[in-house]
Amino acid sequence: MAALARGFCLSSVLLVIWVGVCSPVCVEVPSETEAVQGTHMKLLCISCMKREEVSASTVVEWFYKTEGGKDELIYEYRKVYHEFPSRFSGRLQWNGSKDMQDVSITVLNVTLNDSGIYTCNITREFDFEIHRPLFTSSRLIHLTVVEEAGEDFTSVISEIMMYILLVFLTLWLLIEMVYCYRKVSKAEETVQDNATDYLAIPSENKENCAVPVEE
Repeated sequence: MAALARGFCLSSVLLVIWVGVCSPVCVEVPSETEAVQGTHMKLLCISCMKREEVSASTVVEWFYKTEGGKDELIYEYRKVYHEFPSRFSGRLQWNGSKDMQDVSITVLNVTLNDSGIYTCNITREFDFEIHRPLFTSSRLIHLTVVEEAGEDFTSVISEIMMYILLVFLTLWLLIEMVYCYRKVSKAEETVQDNATDYLAIPSENKENCAVPVEE
């Protein structure tokens, strides 16, 4: 009984750890819209795929335009990565994932002139025997480049909430472990007491006695 309780508690702890670590999920998070001059800025573009879309071929196009200007193709992925001549020449870098769900790029050494509107176009093509359907999606990023970083209270609050959550989960896990330990110890003490009581019975009376078994 004690071994069963110990195994149950250990399984519960391992399950909590496994759920927290081994559950990858694709989430379409919006990109940051403010960059500091002289830093590297990741233009986040995520387009989650359904399971049946994994075999689709993906084409990615990145455009840039100033306020009131025209779109200019600056970067493209079409089986290979290609950077087009522009004000960003030599400063664009692919920062996406191999499964083509994250198709982000990074602008190196951001300047004040890099402020503007960035468009991320994703085209996925399916190769079926009868037809080749196309699915497209777009993401707009209005980027503003500043000379110095300002106070971002949203990120500060997010970090505080994250630490509070981590502390809460840690305390909860410790409480569960202490509870399981006490439960196992109590079960072992009960079994030991029953065995001691049985040994204390005279041998001539043991035939009519049975050691109580805890359910």
